[in-house]
Amino acid sequence: MEFFISSEDSNLTKHTDLPDLPACFQLSVLPWTPCIYLWLTSPFYILYLKRNNRGYIMMSILNRIKTVLGLILWIVCWTDLFSSFHEMSQNQSKPPIYFVTPLIVGMTMLLATFLIQYERLKGVQSSGVLFIFWTISVLCAIVPFRSKIMYQNGVEDKLRTTTFYNYFGLTLIQLILSCFNETPPLFSSVVPDPNACPEITAGFLSKMTFWWFTSMAIKGYKSPLENKDLWSLNKQDSSELVVPNLLNEWEVEKSKAAFRKAGPDAEPNHVSVSPEEEEVLLSKRKEVRQPSFLRALLRAFGPYFLIGSAFKLLQDLITFVNPQLLRMLIDFTKQSNAPLWWGYSLAFMMFGTSLLQTLILHQHFQYCFVTGMRLRSGIIGAIYRKSLVITNEAKRSSTVGEVVNLMSVDAQRFMDLTTFLNMLWSAPLQIILALFFLWRNLGPSVLAGVAVMVLLIPFNAFIAMKTRTYQVEQMKHKDDRIKLMNEILNGIKVLKLYAWEVSFKEKILQIRQKELTVLRKTAYLSALSTMAWTSAPFMVALTTFAVYVTVDESNVLDAEKAFVSLSLFNILRFPLNMLPQVISSIVQVSLRFLHITQILQGESKYAVSVVNGTFSWAKQDQATLDNINVMVPQGSLLAVVGHVGCGKTSLVSALLGEMEKQEGQISIRGSVAYVPQQAWIQNATLRDNILFGRPYVEQKYRCVLEACALTPDLEVLPGGDQTEIGEKGINLSGGQRQRVSLARALYSDADVYLLDDPLSAVDAHVAKHIFDKVIGPEGALKGKTRILVTHGISFLPQVDNILVMVDGRVSEMGSYQDLLKQNGAFAEFLRNYSLEDIIEDDEEEEFPEDALSNHTDMVDNEPVVNEARRQFMRQMSIMSNDLENPKKMSRRRRCSERKHPESPTEKKELKVDKLIQAETTETGRVKFKVYWEYAKAVGPFLSLFICFLYGCQSASAIGANFWLSEWTNDAQHNRTQDQVSMRVGVYAALGISQGVLVMFSSFTLALGKIQAARKLHQTLLDNKFHTPQSFFDTTPIGRIINRFSKDIYVIDEVLPSTILMFLGTFFASVSTMIVIICSTPIFALVIGPLALIYVFVQRFYVATSRQLKRLESVSRSPIYSHFSETITGTSVIRAYGRNAAFVLMSDMKVDENQKSYYPGIVSNRWLGVRIEFIGNCIVLFAALFAVIGKDKLSPGLVGLSVSYALQVTMSLNWMVRMTSDLESNIVAVERVKEYSETQTEAPWIVKDKQPPPDWPPKGDVEFVDYSVRYREGLDLVLRNISLKVKGGEKIGIVGRTGAGKSSMTLCLFRLLEAADGEIVIDEVKISEIGLHDLRSKLTIIPQEPVLFSGTLRMNLDPFEKYSDEEVWKVLELSHLKKFVSNQTSKLELECSEGGENLSVGQRQLVCLARALLRKTRILVLDEATAAVDLETDDLIQSTIRTQFEDCTVFTIAHRLNTIMDYTRVLVLDKGQIAEFDTPTNLIAQKGIFYGMAKDAGLA
Repeated sequence: MEFFISSEDSNLTKHTDLPDLPACFQLSVLPWTPCIYLWLTSPFYILYLKRNNRGYIMMSILNRIKTVLGLILWIVCWTDLFSSFHEMSQNQSKPPIYFVTPLIVGMTMLLATFLIQYERLKGVQSSGVLFIFWTISVLCAIVPFRSKIMYQNGVEDKLRTTTFYNYFGLTLIQLILSCFNETPPLFSSVVPDPNACPEITAGFLSKMTFWWFTSMAIKGYKSPLENKDLWSLNKQDSSELVVPNLLNEWEVEKSKAAFRKAGPDAEPNHVSVSPEEEEVLLSKRKEVRQPSFLRALLRAFGPYFLIGSAFKLLQDLITFVNPQLLRMLIDFTKQSNAPLWWGYSLAFMMFGTSLLQTLILHQHFQYCFVTGMRLRSGIIGAIYRKSLVITNEAKRSSTVGEVVNLMSVDAQRFMDLTTFLNMLWSAPLQIILALFFLWRNLGPSVLAGVAVMVLLIPFNAFIAMKTRTYQVEQMKHKDDRIKLMNEILNGIKVLKLYAWEVSFKEKILQIRQKELTVLRKTAYLSALSTMAWTSAPFMVALTTFAVYVTVDESNVLDAEKAFVSLSLFNILRFPLNMLPQVISSIVQVSLRFLHITQILQGESKYAVSVVNGTFSWAKQDQATLDNINVMVPQGSLLAVVGHVGCGKTSLVSALLGEMEKQEGQISIRGSVAYVPQQAWIQNATLRDNILFGRPYVEQKYRCVLEACALTPDLEVLPGGDQTEIGEKGINLSGGQRQRVSLARALYSDADVYLLDDPLSAVDAHVAKHIFDKVIGPEGALKGKTRILVTHGISFLPQVDNILVMVDGRVSEMGSYQDLLKQNGAFAEFLRNYSLEDIIEDDEEEEFPEDALSNHTDMVDNEPVVNEARRQFMRQMSIMSNDLENPKKMSRRRRCSERKHPESPTEKKELKVDKLIQAETTETGRVKFKVYWEYAKAVGPFLSLFICFLYGCQSASAIGANFWLSEWTNDAQHNRTQDQVSMRVGVYAALGISQGVLVMFSSFTLALGKIQAARKLHQTLLDNKFHTPQSFFDTTPIGRIINRFSKDIYVIDEVLPSTILMFLGTFFASVSTMIVIICSTPIFALVIGPLALIYVFVQRFYVATSRQLKRLESVSRSPIYSHFSETITGTSVIRAYGRNAAFVLMSDMKVDENQKSYYPGIVSNRWLGVRIEFIGNCIVLFAALFAVIGKDKLSPGLVGLSVSYALQVTMSLNWMVRMTSDLESNIVAVERVKEYSETQTEAPWIVKDKQPPPDWPPKGDVEFVDYSVRYREGLDLVLRNISLKVKGGEKIGIVGRTGAGKSSMTLCLFRLLEAADGEIVIDEVKISEIGLHDLRSKLTIIPQEPVLFSGTLRMNLDPFEKYSDEEVWKVLELSHLKKFVSNQTSKLELECSEGGENLSVGQRQLVCLARALLRKTRILVLDEATAAVDLETDDLIQSTIRTQFEDCTVFTIAHRLNTIMDYTRVLVLDKGQIAEFDTPTNLIAQKGIFYGMAKDAGLA
């Protein structure tokens, strides 16, 4: 405005005490400004409204008043116009402006009135466009209003004055009215949401200041927020709109790329081109454009993002207004005669621009963050949908971990990037503008300062590059550590049984050591960069000023030049630092883009059709199945048999389309149900696992349970079929899992059933039941096409056709009788087992009542369930003792007495006791104790020392700036030249000392953080290896892994940087206050109220945002756990055609997470606007007090205090953020602490009780009146067991599931501690010696073979105690030698995670080899041979007989034929010994054992 004024008459305006603007200006520019604005924006606005219709709003009183006022305004303006015409006719000539202005303003008022109505029809509740219009109108009318009042007595034009007063009054009323909201629109298409986000209905002002969020801030402050308090997600942010939108763009992108590939330039197709030639041809045309995921993203989210960019542009321009105002202010303090009103208006203009800047900046952030949020939903959705249809080969190339990582970490990275993406163009713009103003201020000597900045860029870039490489390295170590940790936790039971913990702990610590070394390097680098970042502005100022003063004698550094330059340098500092960071993170993200694009381009397949089929697991592998021809007639039952690793499971996979088809045809007609060899169970209720998304039909469901022998289990499970099943079905036994999987298939009612060895994991009699009731010729599936992979010979006579596989080929196929006649491999196979006598007996008898006694499948090695059941019973009894409901008591008694299943209605009332407790979220403030824990880990003295260093560095910074203000005051007293060198020298010394102190403090902080990270991880790890097994059964692995990955990562990296920032901002804010108070002491009065508001807002914010963060992180893990669950179960999900349902579940989980993320973003905006308002007030008061005390103040001090005030907003804002971040990150320490203090098991080694090295010499085992329970306060699982076993005896243990068989073995290893009695092995009470001493002297071949990723050799001998010869010897004995010696890497064969690259049978053999290698006196076999075909089973048994001849062997048997020649058989029932004698005697007794043998066809 200055140039308008000065061109007219500066004396009239600026240098009087009653300033005024010239009349011409008042009549032209002022009224035109709002009009020009409205006419420019309305076309765009009308277009926007046309597109976005929200239903119309009824005429309200508010609306009527606005419309009427608009019309009156039009009349008022045109009254002026007509009066001008009237005067013209009276021959009083008026200048044209008197015609033009009223005409324009009148038209504009009509336009405004039209907009008021048009908005009503389109359902706009509050209009930003009009609000801004009325605001500008009022502001522009204030000046004429004032001058009209001032010169009232000299008014000759009464009419115009009256119309003007009316005009001013009416526009003011319009402005006030436009602050209010209209009623919501009627008939809108939006479904009313009970918990809708108030943003939708919020007014313009409320949206600009984020006032609509206040209700949540208050709610969050009163009581910790919960999920139900969160608003629903806005429709346009939800997955159901975002993901399809992105996928459509991606499809467009793909089709474009495809079109280009097959475009006109494609070569003509050569007939019969060999694949090699084809490759050559293709490589010539590799330049073809790949479909770019980036373009798809830009098209999907770009337009919305651009609105944010527009705000950013505006904000960048406004930023440079304040330094100019500061210049005028300092200039003003120099002039003794300048009028006061000018100073005041400068102060208020500074306040106004700061305020505007705040509002615009936060709008920009809001747009960016929402874009980021949608981006994340889109990416996660796209990857999830893709992972459901991805082929095995593509799956092989990226592990589950990688993809989950992609979803979690990278989607997060994309989000963070969107917020800074605008810096790419905004930073150069800011730099150019700043340099332009600096040049005007200081001339060419600016270049010296810029040179320093430019030199710092490569320094910073170098540090960033180094840090990046270190980070990559550290990520690698971290991934390795988590992967290993994951495996360890998955196989923790095995580690405990083998006493291998130490070896694996060492491995983890080695990786951790590498990780910390890298971390230390990174920390030192970041200390350097912090120093550069803090001292950069200072170094720049120093060089510029020094050059400026020394270049030319006449150059004088006065306050105006110095402090305006300083504030411009401060503006420069941000873009210069951000630019390299943004560029490097863009580079980083672009690499990830390639990864995502690859995953999204991975092939999907649909057709499933076997004629001459050849299949492999990945395109380039050798064929696993060769020349397969299978025809299965509609409705027949085909059995597939063969040795371990001959390709039975592969055949099923091929039929499912999970393998790469190299040649041939497959077709499957109709829907498919699939039962995998290792059951895939979801973490959901038992019923949900069976229904698998199909509707619940009572009758059908009961039949399915009955057929799959699940009814008895339901009685025992604590919540019946509503029992929650843990991760991977942890609280079901192997047999139950398999039967649930089978029930799911049966319920799905498909046309084709692929059953991959479903009978191996269940007891013999249960297998018979299932075969008869489900699979066999009379079963529930008769009439369906069934393909059954099996090892059980007894069922073969009943199947329609048998397919024999040998080494990936079909060796023969036909009915049982045909194959016997052919006398081929199959007949041979059968003869060895001379089981022709198992031609089924006709008396298909029902089981005896006790055969499937009440405890069916309550397997003991899962303590959880029992505990859950007991707890549930306890709760029941507590409930009944309240006597509020006597019926409950009697029902409980009935439950325990009755054996038949209860009706489902009764079931419903049972309170289901959750096995896996929901993860607790801490609420409320973080306790001081947690901070103290961290300080202790860092070292208390070190912590204090760090704070002290920070204090020193702030002091030196203040000193430097005060010195600068003194220096600038020299200019006034004309004593400049003599002191230049002294001034420059001291300034430099103070500044450099600050830099050095910064570096020291960062270094000490780095040392402290490494120390803390090491200590906290070490205690966590130690504790987890010493935790008893029961803890791992009740805690999902994900939750423990979370402590090791997320929380340790926070402690390693996030927490220290938060502390660094917190200390920095805290001291910065404090030093600002000190400086302003020093220069204008009166400012101290304002600090009180401002600080109060600050603390008030801060408490509201921290309480709300902390809880939102917690809710966000709790709702985040289900996304990933559901995702990894899905990836492992893709084949099942696809086979049942449940893709859509799973996609929906994933979307819901993502939306649920975004629901708490969105208020989190807004809370930051809400806080920003409020805190920056306080900062702006500080600017206002600093300027005002400078104006008031201008006579007493030197310009140097004014410059100092105001330029400090201009910086304070940033520090204040960050300080609150950091307080909140600190609170939410310190929680990691709390969580790690919590898991470092769980109860531990007995010590590994008891020094004074160590048994002799050759113990146990004989291998006698004695149970003395032994009882055991899973945990305190639970029922006994084994009761008063007494038995003696001589060294070298072979004992078979049998019993119904849940009789306590597995518990017996767990007791030997002390995974369960005795409740009563003793176990004595060779005169040593096992309860007295250390766990490792005990466990290393026993050997077990566990039920589920567990391998760890690493070499085969490591899996056999982690401590490297044995020589290679010994290892080869045991491989030979365990029939693996052939397999291993065929591998290129021999013993160094890499086993993948969980041993996935070996078949289940081979893994079992590896476990046998482990046992042979340890060769201890006592061997325990736990159902070890369930997954192995009969021949291999035979091999194992004979190996055990020969190799462990003189050892004591305990076998938990499923197939009775394995133990028929044992010394004695122990029959357990309900935790007590039912029968204990030689097999022959037991059969003669015709007891329980006889019944079982009869079922198995052995008696």
